[in-house]
Amino acid sequence: MDNRKNHQYQHRNQVVVNLSNLLTKSTGISNYTKNIFPYLKDINPILLSSETYPNFDCYPISNKFTPAHGTKGHFNRLVWTQFQLPKIYQQIKSQLLFSPIPESPLWSQCRSVVMVHDFIPLRFPNHFSPLTPYHRYYVPQVLKQAEYIICNSQSTADDVIHFCNISANKILPILLGYDSQHFQPEKELNYKSPNHSLYPYFLYIGRHDPYKNISRVISAFANLNPNREYQLWLSGPSDDRYTPSLKKQVQELGITDRVKFLDYVPYDDLPKIISRAIALVFPSLWEGFGLPVIEAMACGTPVITSNLSSLPEVAGDAAILIDPYKVAEITDAMQAIANDTGLRSHLSQLGLQRATQFSWAKTGQATVEVLKRFL
Repeated sequence: MDNRKNHQYQHRNQVVVNLSNLLTKSTGISNYTKNIFPYLKDINPILLSSETYPNFDCYPISNKFTPAHGTKGHFNRLVWTQFQLPKIYQQIKSQLLFSPIPESPLWSQCRSVVMVHDFIPLRFPNHFSPLTPYHRYYVPQVLKQAEYIICNSQSTADDVIHFCNISANKILPILLGYDSQHFQPEKELNYKSPNHSLYPYFLYIGRHDPYKNISRVISAFANLNPNREYQLWLSGPSDDRYTPSLKKQVQELGITDRVKFLDYVPYDDLPKIISRAIALVFPSLWEGFGLPVIEAMACGTPVITSNLSSLPEVAGDAAILIDPYKVAEITDAMQAIANDTGLRSHLSQLGLQRATQFSWAKTGQATVEVLKRFL
């Protein structure tokens, strides 16, 4: 970094925002990160980023630190965070590091505020996944050293207290938002899909990990009477670890012609497939927040979701809440949606009202207020 750039960062109470994890594809954490940092302009942050952003001071870093580079990307980012980030922090005379994921240098002079999204790897541990030891050993140490912790829901805040033995006085839940210009109802709804389906369809959005509970969604759909009048669309990136068994289940249940695996759906196409669905079915076993729920509500699409974790916080009374471990409850909810146009209309209106309570502006402004407290 040249001396001229170094000079522009001096003599200011700088907040450094760590964007080293930012992906091009829209995922939950990347979606949060992209939507939150524009609202930090009020405190003149420096963005540690592999890309440049207009109207922001940016400190260039490698683009090899994201999940797009697999385990190596995570490892490279953690090494950079531990050994290079403290040097950058001192070089630009920063006062505070804000990280949209629970990562910061350990045993350093960096004062940090960090965001926690969930503790799913500890609730559903996978001994072959590096995310389990990451959350068991590294994240708790980061949180203990942090000046303050932001969480995306009260449910996640409770998990921080439970898993890390950290006082609630050091934690603030700030609920996430959505883009109201992007997610909104279509003016004329029909059930013709981008694939020209003639059938009304139930929609799931998300990854194929077991805790997402897709296997029970498939079983519940198979029990729908009669399911031949409906389809089930599963939107989310294919995963060699889990997708083949889900496709095998569909085949064994004899509903191959009724279940569509859409793979990853681009962000621009999401409002269309959400608005045209008869309902979003999102009975996850655990979520830190659950963005698809609020995005579906904003599109006027009825929602079936779990009565566990953060999902009741997000859905309120504007969705059908079910026990995600009980296939019969999921089927009953889908059957009610299929049979009752009045219920669909009622849930649509409740969802639209509920969605107005969430916005990235609220999330961003609340985050700025936290950061200002530590400058």
